[in-house]
Amino acid sequence: MKTVLKKADTLVLESQMDTLIPSNKKRGFWNVFLQQKYLYMMSIPFVILVIIFNYLPLWGWTMAFQNYKPGISFSEQEWVGFKNFAELFSDDRFYLVLRNTLAMSTLGLFIGFVFPIMFAVLLNEVRLSYFKRTVQTITYLPHFVSWVVVAGIITKMLSIDGGIVNELLVNWGIIDKPIQFMAKGEYFWGIVVASDLWKEMGWNAIIFLAAIAGIDSQLYEAAKVDGAGRWRQIWHVTLPGIRPTILVLLILSIGHLTSIGFEKQFLLGNSLTVDYSEVLDLYALNYGIGLGRFSYGTAIGIFNSVVSIILLLIANGIFKRFSNQSVM
Repeated sequence: MKTVLKKADTLVLESQMDTLIPSNKKRGFWNVFLQQKYLYMMSIPFVILVIIFNYLPLWGWTMAFQNYKPGISFSEQEWVGFKNFAELFSDDRFYLVLRNTLAMSTLGLFIGFVFPIMFAVLLNEVRLSYFKRTVQTITYLPHFVSWVVVAGIITKMLSIDGGIVNELLVNWGIIDKPIQFMAKGEYFWGIVVASDLWKEMGWNAIIFLAAIAGIDSQLYEAAKVDGAGRWRQIWHVTLPGIRPTILVLLILSIGHLTSIGFEKQFLLGNSLTVDYSEVLDLYALNYGIGLGRFSYGTAIGIFNSVVSIILLLIANGIFKRFSNQSVM
């Protein structure tokens, strides 16, 4: 009995000493660095690339606080403080462009994020491997097609002269005469979102298919034993299994609400739909670089970046608070 008690006291003492003396994992950064030095060495080239292409260009942000003139040295530039930002926020066109940007990005977030998840889940339920591979290949091929080509296809399909969409709508009796889709601004947001969905849905579904493939098959077997059908397995096994992936991608997508590019809008838009097609990046191109107002264009870019960071932090904080999932 005494021997047992001594062993118990020894175990308790050892556990107390473990709490007082930090383990190898708790001895600081340098200990971890020595253990994983090869991983750190492998990451050095990528860190250098990030610094060169992502952080050094931030020096150009100083242009937003100057009346920048090309061909003049940095010391000779005229500093104007927040004049460019004041001009930006007093421009009514800026708020119209901001409305277009948030409208298209929000629609794209809900539609372009939900449909790839649904597509990946349904495609995972297909048991014929040949059909599954064929469908997946066909759906992600449009990702590799240039937006120039896609814009031409969309414009041709929606034209009033031989466009297949108008022909089908007229033949089915839905409309009496062809509609000029590309000339009406109220249709532009839907056209952009639908075009982007067709182009990127299959490609965006790949990461969800990979996440589904990582779910333990024993969970499905246990669900079957409990009497769960296919839909119950999707709801109680598949969707919870890919939940961390969904949340991380959703947080990153929210951070890019104001940074949606301008290729789609530039190629599909025209003078008749400019009040609905112009977004922040296109606004910076037209009213900044296009007119030689480099400082004004830089101010637009800074606003875009700051808003993106704020949205990312807010989304990350909300999801971390309620779901314990975050990207930081």
